[in-house]
Formats: sequence, structure tokens, C-alpha cells
Amino acid sequence: MKVFSKKRDYFELFDKVAGNITNAATVLVAIMEHFTNLENWAGEVHELEEEGDLLTHDIIKKLNRSFVSPIDREDIHALASTLDDILDFIWGTAERLAVFKMKEPRKEAVVMSKELLATVELVHKAIKNLKEKNYARMQEHCIEINKLENKVDRYFRDALGSLFDEVTDPVLVIKWKEIYEHLENATDKCEDVADILESIAIKNA
Repeated sequence: MKVFSKKRDYFELFDKVAGNITNAATVLVAIMEHFTNLENWAGEVHELEEEGDLLTHDIIKKLNRSFVSPIDREDIHALASTLDDILDFIWGTAERLAVFKMKEPRKEAVVMSKELLATVELVHKAIKNLKEKNYARMQEHCIEINKLENKVDRYFRDALGSLFDEVTDPVLVIKWKEIYEHLENATDKCEDVADILESIAIKNA
């Protein structure tokens, strides 16, 4: 069954994309907290990533077929692409946990995944505000997204410091460093989404 429907507008599609990302981030937190059956959990995130790809494809296809769009075409394309990037990094994190056959979590990864989820939830709220044209409230959420992204940056630096201090196996260090980088990159992309939304607000307020 195709995800795309001619009756569904851009804002509804973006809301569905953001909800799908929130689901993936929620699963990632569960993975970090339980740390069992990593391949099964990763498979669940992969299904959400594939759904996200279909939704992104439908947004771009709708854009290519439309002569008129409710906001700038460049903003629609950038928002769709950047939201998809968030999901790709979440999937990349889950995939690496499984492929690397990680045996136990690190508390820093659990904290970073929870902060990522909180950031993604704010992205979803901001997308809903975009749909409602509540630009003032949307900008408030964007400010909070930026604050959380800065917070995750600090966690990332602290996590690397602890990793180099506490882990003597160089291969394990490399594995966890890559996982941390994916978590940070996902949060960075949330900030990029906030920047796009703030630009849309300025143009349309």
C-alpha cells in the first residue's frame, strides 16, 4: 500500500514523518535501556526508517508535481531531506549496536539517546505548529531544540572523555565513539530542522 495520498497535504505528511521519527527514537531508548536482542530491535528501527524513506519520497514527488506550494519549495525540500537525515542517524545507531555486537550499554549512550528523544519530540511539536501556522509557538520550540542540541554536545564531549579514560580496548573505543557520533549527528540534524522552521516562520509570519 502506498503511503502517499493526493488528499494528504504537505503539513500532514511532515507530521507523519515527524511522528515516525519519534517512534524510532523511542525504540532506540528502549534498546539502550534493555540491551537485549539487538538485531530484533534494530530490525524494528529499520522498518521505521524504510517507512520514513517512503514518506520522504512522496513529499518530493508531490513537490515535483505541484506548481503551487504553501511555503517555499526550497524549504519543503530542505525540511524533508533534513528530517530524513535524523531518521538515518537513528537507524545508523541501532544498526551499529547490532553489527558491532555490543555486549552492554554505557550510561552516556543511554543519556544521549534520551536527550535525542526529547529533542525529536520537540521537533514533532514544532512541525504540528507549522501545520497550524502557529509560528510564535513554533519558534519557542525551535529555541528549546537549540538548547537541547547544545546540551547533547556537552554530553558528547564528556562521553568521549569517559570512554578514553575508562576503556582500554581500542576496538571497543572505536565502536562506541562511532555510536556516540551518530547520536550527536542525529541531534545536530534536529537543530538544522529548527533553523529551517525558523526561516519559514520569518518568511510567513
